[in-house]
Amino acid sequence: MSNTATLTNKLTRTFPAFSHKNFRYFWSGQCISLMGTWMQTTAQQWLVYTITKSAFLLGLLGVAQFGPMLVFSLFAGVLADKFPKKAILIFTQSALMVQAFILAGLVLSEHVQYWQVLVLAAALGLVNTLDMPTRQAFMVELVGREDLTNAIALNSTIVNLARIIGPTLAALLMSGVGAGICFLLNALSFIPVIIGLSLIQAQPIRQSKKAEKNMLKSVVAGLRYIYKMPVLAYAVLAVLAVGTFIMNTNVLFPVFADQVLHEGVNGYGFLLSAMGFGSLIGAMLVATKARRNPSRRVMFISSLLLSAIMVSIFFIRSSYPAMLLVAALGLFNIIFMNTVNSTLQLNSTDEYRGRVMSVYSLALGGTTPIGNLFAGGFTEKYGPSVGFLMCGIATGIILAAIIIRTQVMKKKQSAVG
Repeated sequence: MSNTATLTNKLTRTFPAFSHKNFRYFWSGQCISLMGTWMQTTAQQWLVYTITKSAFLLGLLGVAQFGPMLVFSLFAGVLADKFPKKAILIFTQSALMVQAFILAGLVLSEHVQYWQVLVLAAALGLVNTLDMPTRQAFMVELVGREDLTNAIALNSTIVNLARIIGPTLAALLMSGVGAGICFLLNALSFIPVIIGLSLIQAQPIRQSKKAEKNMLKSVVAGLRYIYKMPVLAYAVLAVLAVGTFIMNTNVLFPVFADQVLHEGVNGYGFLLSAMGFGSLIGAMLVATKARRNPSRRVMFISSLLLSAIMVSIFFIRSSYPAMLLVAALGLFNIIFMNTVNSTLQLNSTDEYRGRVMSVYSLALGGTTPIGNLFAGGFTEKYGPSVGFLMCGIATGIILAAIIIRTQVMKKKQSAVG
């Protein structure tokens, strides 16, 4: 056996999702595109902050981008269960490419205004509302249930590798030639994704006719399905807490880098890269030690640690301790998110998976407008350190209530048994 074949066998044993050709097409395209996505995310936040110098208006940008998810994500899940996921993803990725080209044109022509970025962020959010649950639910069609946890972890690996490289490149480009090139490169990065999706020949899972009759009834049926399964319900509630109050780094990081660390755009890029580095380590740990049955204990411990780290950042005033804590934030965030994602997908039937993942998307990103306004309001009035503190406290209180509730339910079930 050749050295190449031996290496390939070892790779597929450690990362079994790579044994599926369709997943390799999907993963390869994402490797390039996600780097562009993080470049655009970094450039967009800093662009708005430099235009407005307002944490509140930066938070309002989050409302515009994630507001559509709050309103429409449950309906997007019905569409993901009803139509071929590959076709939906080709459409959404193409639309995201167009959005990036428009934003690049406005910035490069030096005609960009805050309201234009706001409108384009809303368009981005609307497309992502359909893209996110569809992409999550599509994974099982690429690798099957057996290798699903490994595929989710490997996908997270490239997301977080991009989170390291993308912000660093964006910071260098913004300080050198401006933000416009970041948006242009992101637009071009969607081309490999669309090509990869076109090459995929996955067998679509047969959809239930129940989801085709009435969209509102399908949404209600999906919510009822989650409510009746505690393993799904508690996972969604945990994501709701973390998604609302922990995922506010888009508001907190730029202001923290500027007002507390006094590092400007480079400090902002370093914070994002530090979080990406921690997330990458977490994703690799999950990918190499993937289990069929994710642990509820890991889910709750990692989420509580996220809360504690947010509170700890309140006391930080220098760059190196900040980057260390932010890296830890990324590490435990990815462990938490992978555990929840695997829990939801492995415990959902094919008929409801799209709707379950739409609720996941709603809990993760749809509540971001609320969290952004919460974080932006405290940051605007009291500074970014207090913003971190209040987000951490709010998360901890909600998680404590969820954990207490699960323990009470567990005792009741034991008593009945």
